[in-house]
Amino acid sequence: MKINISIIGGGASALILASELNSEKFNITIYEKNTALGRKFLVAGDGGLNLTHSQNANEFIKNYSPFTFLKNVFIDFNNDDFNHWINKLGIKTFIGSSGRIFPLKNHKPIEVLNAILLKINKNNVRLNFKHEWKGFSKNNNLIFENNSKLIEIKSDYTIFCLGGASWQITGSKGDWGEYFLQKNIKINTFKASNCAFKINWNESLLEKIEGKVLKNISIRCEGKTIFGEIAITKFGIEGSGIYPLSPFIREQLLKKAKAEICIDLKPTLSLEKIIEKLNSIINRPNFTENLKKTLKLNSLQIKLLKHFLNKEKFLNYTILANSIKEFKLNIIDLAPIDEAISTVGGISLDEITENFELKKLKNNFTIGEMLDYDAPTGGYLLQSCFSMGKYIADYLNKLD
Repeated sequence: MKINISIIGGGASALILASELNSEKFNITIYEKNTALGRKFLVAGDGGLNLTHSQNANEFIKNYSPFTFLKNVFIDFNNDDFNHWINKLGIKTFIGSSGRIFPLKNHKPIEVLNAILLKINKNNVRLNFKHEWKGFSKNNNLIFENNSKLIEIKSDYTIFCLGGASWQITGSKGDWGEYFLQKNIKINTFKASNCAFKINWNESLLEKIEGKVLKNISIRCEGKTIFGEIAITKFGIEGSGIYPLSPFIREQLLKKAKAEICIDLKPTLSLEKIIEKLNSIINRPNFTENLKKTLKLNSLQIKLLKHFLNKEKFLNYTILANSIKEFKLNIIDLAPIDEAISTVGGISLDEITENFELKKLKNNFTIGEMLDYDAPTGGYLLQSCFSMGKYIADYLNKLD
């Protein structure tokens, strides 16, 4: 007799899991509250479906916070493995200039999803849509709401892939936490990650800089430095250069109600070299124009420096050089969760074994964004979900 496996949720981790479980050994059913699988997967692909990253696998894992709980997962199925996996489904990929991996231009996100769904279909996975999980019965069976009726399902193994609390339009609300709390499973509060960060811009300055992008910079917070770019908005700042610093910014906000970041406007030049160049033009007429030519500073950078430095300091080459290398801004808040690309929070990692089984609920596993860890943009979050899904499939397939 086959073993019954229930997968709750139909996101990225569930897609890989369902396609890799041994259907000769298991009766596999996905329970999804929406009317289709991979809804958030498709939304994420609106701006280009960033599947994973080409970074060396040993360095790749260090982008997560924390990352040690994923060690075995990446040994089993890393970013290179996933790239080969998706290629075998007929989805060819390419590496972008930033190192991110995308499907070739002729593969739309829906085609990528359909290729995975075809593999799931061939694996004889049963799909139950409009089934919203509503917790556990007294004997720990699964309760679902379907067409306004509650039904109870007995499962030998259950894998929860319920996602985090960002992009509620896709159904990710994080409202499943109460059912785990009833089982005394610790749930950490969801917070925004990979989001915009609030800065109290001066109105007159904002009129000049809103919508502009600071490029070819590095940003430091709490000893962590990221190279990239940031866009300036009415709310504050956002972009690839700031998203990976989310854990450090949140920590500072929690401790001090503000977080200081230091922007290096010219990361390719040392402080000494900048001082040398500034010293050579400081007494020349049209200093600002000479500054642009000599240091290749653009109008946006000049406007920021002039606003935060008075005339005396701006004309002091030592102070100006230090400001170019350490241009400081104070962040005072995070964007609302529903505007965030992802979230941190959810089931505490202390509640799961090294194989993602809930310590207080035998044969129940949790994977993906519903776990409390942080992943930057750039394909890292998706990859962690893919890797966990594959790992659990391999783990269960080996059980007697």
